[in-house]
Amino acid sequence: MSVVAASAYIDGQVVRPLSLDDPDSLQPREGEFVWIGLVEPDEAELRVLQQAFRLHPLAVEDALSARQTPKVDVYGDQLFVVAKTARLDNDRIEYGETDFFVGRQHLITVRHGSARAHSELRAQLEAAPGLLSHGVDYVLHAVLDFIVDGYMPVVDAIEEELISFERRALDAFLSRAEIARIFNLRRALMKFKKLLGPMIQVVSALEHHDLPCIDSEVRPYFRDVRDHIQRTEILVDSLREVLTFVFEISSLLEQQRQGVITRQLAAWAAILAVPTAVAGIYGMNFEHMPELKWEYGYYGVLAVIVGVCAVLYRRFRKTGWL
Repeated sequence: MSVVAASAYIDGQVVRPLSLDDPDSLQPREGEFVWIGLVEPDEAELRVLQQAFRLHPLAVEDALSARQTPKVDVYGDQLFVVAKTARLDNDRIEYGETDFFVGRQHLITVRHGSARAHSELRAQLEAAPGLLSHGVDYVLHAVLDFIVDGYMPVVDAIEEELISFERRALDAFLSRAEIARIFNLRRALMKFKKLLGPMIQVVSALEHHDLPCIDSEVRPYFRDVRDHIQRTEILVDSLREVLTFVFEISSLLEQQRQGVITRQLAAWAAILAVPTAVAGIYGMNFEHMPELKWEYGYYGVLAVIVGVCAVLYRRFRKTGWL
């Protein structure tokens, strides 16, 4: 059984548990609303709920496939809402999906691929019956806010990793694996950004549009969720800029270090060219060459070589090449 929790509420207080084994008990009574939470349900379980709450077949098919983009669909007097979850798992962003069937007296949540259970959230809401008494639309807001809060740990973890990359880039060359990681993070952030846009549209629709099951008193709560998503979006854009900066500064520093090495090699090559040239001249087999019969010719040539090399060395040191 994939049902995690199922209860009926009156004025924010739990009045009775529910069970899919007894479909008749699922029907909300006068003054009640029911909240049923499922994880990876099979088709038979959703068909039971479809019959009990008159869920639209297309919405049930979407919940079974679990491959939807964030959206809000209206089916008569009911809503079908799709939200995307995100978590960091072994340096990868893993995505899940939470589907909501919303009616005047029922809220059914279906989780796919999400490791964060709603049990703690449900306990917090049940401890505040004054808020829970608003009904299914407030619970919908609370679960969406819970999902959006899960985005921040992902952003924070990536930010810490980027700070570490930034420090290493200033101290030494980034390795091939680190550069590959930077590109992987950039792709991950781009994909994450594509998720945030539709999520903003979902929450904005719940806030501004005249939708069934959403009372005007609860709409302002969705504005707070939208603000959280937009702040996350701003942080994601900032992290993408930091990634670009880290890669660019790494490339610039590498070019600078290569330039320094090239200048040093050129300077030493110029200095070594002097004794090479002199040795090459005196290595030729001509019979008549100056200074060959001079008693101090050897020492004179060495002095010229050392003197010229010393002058070149000082000039290169002065210009910063050595």
